[in-house]
Amino acid sequence: MKESRRRFSATEYAARQQGTREAMLAKGLDLLIVSDPSNMCWLTGFDGWSFYVHQCVVIGSQGELFWYGRGIDAATAYLTTDLPHADVVSYPDDYVQSPDIHPMEYLADILKQRKLHNGTIGLEKDNYYFSGRALESLYRTLPDATFSDATVLVNWQRAIKSEQEIAYMRGAGKVIESVYQRIMDVAKPGMRKNELAAEILHAGTTGTPEFYGDYTAIVPLMGMGDEASACHMTWDGSRLDSNDGMFLELAGAHARYHCPVSRTLYFGEPPAKYRDIEKVILEGIEVTLEQCKPGNTCGEVAKTFFDLLRKYGYEKDNRCGYSIGMSYPPDWGERTMSWRNHDTTVLQEGMCFHFMPGIWFEDWGFEMTESLTITPQGGECLSNVPRKLLVK
Repeated sequence: MKESRRRFSATEYAARQQGTREAMLAKGLDLLIVSDPSNMCWLTGFDGWSFYVHQCVVIGSQGELFWYGRGIDAATAYLTTDLPHADVVSYPDDYVQSPDIHPMEYLADILKQRKLHNGTIGLEKDNYYFSGRALESLYRTLPDATFSDATVLVNWQRAIKSEQEIAYMRGAGKVIESVYQRIMDVAKPGMRKNELAAEILHAGTTGTPEFYGDYTAIVPLMGMGDEASACHMTWDGSRLDSNDGMFLELAGAHARYHCPVSRTLYFGEPPAKYRDIEKVILEGIEVTLEQCKPGNTCGEVAKTFFDLLRKYGYEKDNRCGYSIGMSYPPDWGERTMSWRNHDTTVLQEGMCFHFMPGIWFEDWGFEMTESLTITPQGGECLSNVPRKLLVK
């Protein structure tokens, strides 16, 4: 691994691999094909914008470990992992997006050569980066294997963050602080939304003198007026309006670790409905952060927030939080824990969440969110963006 690209010690990577192997043994897996780039990076350090083609890390319960991907991406593996060259295995470019041959067919031949083709193999079946054709190819070319769904096996190993991981997330928190400072400096009525998006992207990439800004797994989300009722809108070329509000769902990223923070921005004097929901969400954040302690469950944390909303006559029919950490497009969540009433996952110190008390109405919306880590004293926020309705 190139030292400038080393984000964690060899010891930490080895511990992650060993924990994954223990989880594989508990699930009866001999081999695991890891295609989620976040999981690939977490296990080995592999980091490149190559997830648009088929690639994976193959890990065995008894010590096997190799990267597999497109030939021209092998150099990335040499630069970002400690894998020996013999364990950087690539396929010819003829396999890229071919209607006739598939990279998983080539991988099957590699597994046969390494005598890894006839055990129980785990696959990340419900994953953005693993296709139906990839699945069919493996089933067809490895008839002696037994396949098992291991979609979030590695994701769950990532749930409790190390000190270095949390440090990177705090760095991302500093990046998002600088982004919001830039927004407050430049945003104004009449500005085109794409111009504001450009300022956000520039500030998010520039970061701070101490923490560079990495690309985020989700582009800036923003909606103004009635578009604020749709929580996943992006920008267009229309102009920001006076006497109207907009949500901003953004994140800072550093070393692939994310710190999402959403705020609502209003141009002019906010009407009563904005101030009313601001008070409720502020109170909800405070009481919920108090519950973010080891031993409580995700469901108990969610109930605290949902109960407070109902007390004031509001309803939210979607989750109010989810696990975060390292991620790649198209999502900065870890796809494991969610703050819903029925999630019985027990919180542990070092887990990290995006607390998402966004609420959307028929023709407007309001977001004010925090990223946090679980501590014995409660949820500790990873950034210090002013927690209030932003007004210009």
